[in-house]
Amino acid sequence: MAVSNNFPPSAGHSPADFWADADAHLVRYGGGFTREVVDRAAGSFVFTEDGRRILDFTSGQMSAILGHSHPAIVATVQRQIATLDHLYSGMLSRPVVDLARRLAATLPAPLEKVLLLTTGAESNEAAIRMAKLVTGKHEIVSFARSWHGMTQAAASATYSAGRKGYGPAAPGNFAIPVPNAYRPDFTDADGALDWRRQLDFAFDLIDAQSTGSLAACLVEPILSSGGIIEPPPGYFAALRDKCRERGMLLILDEAQTGLCRTGTWYAFERDGIVPDILTLSKTLGAGLPLAAVVTSDEIEREAYDRGFLFFTTHVSDPLVAAVGNTVLDVLTEERLDERARSLGRFLRAGLTEIAGRHEVVGDIRGRGLLAGLELVEDRATKRSSDELGARVTRRCLELGLHMNIVQLPGMGGVFRIAPPLTATEDELALGLSILDGAIGDACAGR
Repeated sequence: MAVSNNFPPSAGHSPADFWADADAHLVRYGGGFTREVVDRAAGSFVFTEDGRRILDFTSGQMSAILGHSHPAIVATVQRQIATLDHLYSGMLSRPVVDLARRLAATLPAPLEKVLLLTTGAESNEAAIRMAKLVTGKHEIVSFARSWHGMTQAAASATYSAGRKGYGPAAPGNFAIPVPNAYRPDFTDADGALDWRRQLDFAFDLIDAQSTGSLAACLVEPILSSGGIIEPPPGYFAALRDKCRERGMLLILDEAQTGLCRTGTWYAFERDGIVPDILTLSKTLGAGLPLAAVVTSDEIEREAYDRGFLFFTTHVSDPLVAAVGNTVLDVLTEERLDERARSLGRFLRAGLTEIAGRHEVVGDIRGRGLLAGLELVEDRATKRSSDELGARVTRRCLELGLHMNIVQLPGMGGVFRIAPPLTATEDELALGLSILDGAIGDACAGR
């Protein structure tokens, strides 16, 4: 078969041609594509080829905590790519060692050893691999609405979506129920979530199913794809104790909550615990592919002595490590943890006002600049409606606001709201106004 060597550029093609090419040549990897041709992005906005300005309330893929095209990030990329971008994986550069040292300085003891990778899935894959090797066991426990990535071990610990049709998951993966205060399964006499009884019940089931090879518990401090569900204070200390009793390591996945997003540098700080292994991604690269596994000297040494292998093409790459150092610079210099707390209060107040005007808002939750707003058909029954969530999402985009909605069976539509930490109050106010109008428009005539 003859192969054409004619590769015409797409610039100048009509939007219809663009979408024809997209439909003809792109593999669809999860839902449909937003039917906008994005040309550029700056700050809190993306701009389309036809001149539309769209406020980004998701920080890209929940990652661009410094907004789009931050001048400091742009300068770092331009400088670093002209000098040193990629190396043989066994070689080291100053940006890599500097970032490891500086990341460790932001964390409590004994977290001090850092492995720099690319994606959240990869960091969770490495953490699971390390935990299995160090403990000599293989079973992994995660939340029933978790999302940890799409590679094998990470996907096997992911329960919110993507499990059906791919054959067996990694053996020894177990799910425990999510402590969801809005939709409690175990309740006390007042009808509130009884998370202690739920957790005891969960580990009774784990113990019944385990072959005696429990290696680790991998969880998010705030479940994002699970619907911005924040376990109550005290939960993670109790979960840590369950792990200790069974010789398990506690792995916290802070892909979306780490690096000031929730108003503190790390979400686990609220709970007064320190994980055995911490995974970071999304926010660490502020939109570029950078992830990290952080653990103790003791665990790293044991893993090394047992032959730990995670030799990948882009481990310890200098380009993204330099970006990570710049991210830490900006977070520190601009005190973005404090800013996330302040803007988070502003955002929460605005969402509360919206809930006061619209009966379809069932719950508001989250921390800092990671907020969730759950839509329901009826507040009394908490009955969900995928169709309502889709209508509001479409109307938001028409009005110039990009929103991400989680629609999982039985829990309704939850908007994940995660604007950049560099957003202004005026930009948040604009987003809140558009969301308010979109909900009103979507509910008109109901």
